[in-house]
Amino acid sequence: MASTLASVDPQTMRRTMGRFATGVAVVTTYAPDGTPHGMTVNSLTSVSLDPPLLLVCLNIGARSTDAITASGRFAVSILSSRQEPIAMRFARRAEDHFAGLEPAYGRHRVPVIPDALAHLECDVERHFVAGDHIVVVGRVLDTCERAGEPLAFLGGRFGDLVDRGHAQVPWYF
Repeated sequence: MASTLASVDPQTMRRTMGRFATGVAVVTTYAPDGTPHGMTVNSLTSVSLDPPLLLVCLNIGARSTDAITASGRFAVSILSSRQEPIAMRFARRAEDHFAGLEPAYGRHRVPVIPDALAHLECDVERHFVAGDHIVVVGRVLDTCERAGEPLAFLGGRFGDLVDRGHAQVPWYF
C-alpha cells in the first residue's frame, strides 16, 4: 500500500541525518585486475557478534562499490582524528585514491589504511539495493586495533569526540 504522505526531499533528509554524529571509515578492496579501490563512508554499523557481521552502505555506480561486489572481499579502516586528509582523499569521486599513498595489506590481501584506529577484513555475506545505495553485509574475518582518538563527523563537518570522563557504559543497561 503506497503512502499518501509527501516524501521527504533529499536535502532535508541529508540535513536531518546530519544531526547524527558518526565515526569516519574508509572501505577498501581490489578489482579483479588487482587495482586497489576505496571510498570514505560514515554509514557503518555492527550487525552481529556471533557470527561477526557488519553493514556498510555504498554509492550505486561507484567504482569501489563495483569492485567490492565483484571481488567479494573488503576491509574497513576506522580513521583516527589525525586522518582527516585521508577521509577527504577517499571522498573525492573519479580519482585514483591510492596515487602516492603506500597502502598496507591485511592478512587477506585487501588494502587497508596505515595507522587507522582499527581494521576489519570481511567477506561479502550478501548485498542488496536500497534506494540510491548498495547495502553490503560483511562477515568479519579478522580485526586489529590500536589506541588513539577517532575522527568524528557531524552536520557535514569533521570533529573530535569528547570523552565525558565517566566509567564505560555497558550496552545492556
